[in-house]
This record gives sequence, structure tokens and C-alpha cells, in this order.
Amino acid sequence: MLLTSSTIIEFVKRECNPGLALMGFFYFDFRDGSKQSRRNLLTSLLFQLAAESDLCYDVLYRLYMTYAMGTRLPSNSALTKCLTDILRLPQQPTTYIILDALDECPNIPTARDEVLDLLEELVGLNLSNLRICVTSRPEADIKAVLEPLTSLHVSIHDQRGQMQDIIDYINAFVHSDRRMRRWRLEDKQLVIDTLSAKADGM
Repeated sequence: MLLTSSTIIEFVKRECNPGLALMGFFYFDFRDGSKQSRRNLLTSLLFQLAAESDLCYDVLYRLYMTYAMGTRLPSNSALTKCLTDILRLPQQPTTYIILDALDECPNIPTARDEVLDLLEELVGLNLSNLRICVTSRPEADIKAVLEPLTSLHVSIHDQRGQMQDIIDYINAFVHSDRRMRRWRLEDKQLVIDTLSAKADGM
């Protein structure tokens, strides 16, 4: 089975539905500027958590009022404090934060560093009810920060099962797509081989 962050999110949702957990997730995307920064990550997590819990909503509402009912923009540090205040609320159920494709956050001064700094801060809270899951390609800067923080890390980059799932998916798509039916068999195989090689385990 190809384990993706979407699979993990669906699994956690089953815990959230009866009120046994809270969850916020964020998909980084190098094609979308709104999915590449600490600020956008923070605002997304805050809105998701506030939508699931009255206590979380109250904390976010206080931030909203502090900044003139949304007419002034809070700083990143104010957004971070709001999130940490939510995570520290007493008697909160387990809270899951799931971040997908961190490597797609640009590796330029500040952008990815700010997200990695946030993860260090959240782990540093030492909250027993906080669970953080991050998926990423094994970029050197990401590994350098995250590996010392993790209690569990799984590499699926070079595993044969992962690669076989990718090859099977590409193969099924190529042979079922209406537009490819007229292609020569060798052209289809070239597409399968090229995409499988360039997938790099993702």
C-alpha cells in the first residue's frame, strides 16, 4: 500500500469525529505561493483547530479582537503564540499536526528556515498530547533539523515496495487512459520507465 499524508489524515479523521482528537494539516506546494510560508501554515492551522473546538475558537477570537477585529495583521510571532496557547489549553484531546511535502517550501533565506524553526518550537513545548507528522524528501537542511527532534522516522525513499506501488500506478494509468490507447507499446513503456525513474520514491 502506498502510504501518503492523505492516508494518514483520513486515519486521524476517524479519531477526530467522535471528539477524541483535533487535527490541523498543511500541504506545501512549490507551484502555489500561498502554500510555502510559515505565516500561511500558521493561519491554516489556527483556522482548522478553531473550527473544531470552542476553546480553540476562543483563543483565536482573542487574537482577532487584539488586532482590531482583523483590520490589522498580526505578526508571525503573534500567530505562533496563538497556536502555542491553543496547544497548551488544559484538557485538550490529542492534537495532530500533519505537514506534507516540506521540501516544497522554498529553500531560500527565511522561508524554509522559518518553518523548521516553528517545528523546533512546537517540539520544544514538550506537550504530551501533541503529535507532529512531517513528510518530505530527505533534503540535507531538513534532515539536519528534524532528525534530532524525531522519536520515529521512516524512510520510504529507497524501499522496493514504495517504488513498485509507483510503477504499478503509472502502468495502470498509462494502459487505461483513453488518449494513450493509440500509442505504440514501446512509447507506453518509455513513459512508464521515465516517470518511474524520475518519481524518486514520491
